[in-house]
Parts: sequence; C-alpha cells; structure tokens
Amino acid sequence: MEKVADIASDIGEYIRQQRSSAKISLRQLSKLAGVSNPYLSQIERGVRKPSAEILQQIAKGLRISAEALYVQAGILDLPTGGPVGDSIRADAELTERQKQVLLDVYESFRRENAAARPAAETTQTTTEDTTEESA
Repeated sequence: MEKVADIASDIGEYIRQQRSSAKISLRQLSKLAGVSNPYLSQIERGVRKPSAEILQQIAKGLRISAEALYVQAGILDLPTGGPVGDSIRADAELTERQKQVLLDVYESFRRENAAARPAAETTQTTTEDTTEESA
C-alpha cells in the first residue's frame, strides 16, 4: 500500500512541476484537461492516483506526451532507445513536448534508414553477382 502512495505522490509532484514550468495555474489546467479542480489538486498532492484516461487528459492539457506521464506513474516502463534517446530524455533544458518531438523525429529517421537498408543491400548483392558473372 505504501508503494501506491509513493507512486501517487511522485506523479502528482511531476504534474505540479510540469504545470509550473508551463506557467499554467491549477484552475487553467483543470479547464484544459477537463478534470475538476479539486480532483486535480488531490492528484498533485498525492492523495489520489489518477487512471490512465485522466493522465491522458492531463497530458493533453499540459501539451506533453501521455507516455511521459504513464512512465512517471509506473503504468509504462521507461522506453529504451540507446544513448541518443537517453540524452534527449535527460536534457533539463527541453520541455517534455520538445523531447517527445525530437524522439519522434529521431525514430522516424531510424525507421526510414532501416527500411532503405535492405534495398541497398539487395542492390549491392545484385551488382556483385553481375560483376562476378562478367569476369
């Protein structure tokens, strides 16, 4: 039971920090997220542990990824991504939204290169086979 209280407190503190850095009042976030002001206050104080749906609404109001809140709440494990992803996530100068955009762009480049790699390998093998046949 103590672990659940710790998680609720941690996610509440994280939400409070994100709200403060975004310079949004509790009342403003309440309206943006569609969550009652008292309930949001209880979440921030660690009295209530929000559901995944409520976290998604709060993330939308804060303009950060829901995944960041899910990880903080213990719903998702911290994603792996190697040193580049770790560096982006660890950068204190970036907002959660900026981090997520960078990670999305980085992953899209990686997927694009992975998709192009088999085509390049096939072209190289075909060229080598043609060269060997003419020799």
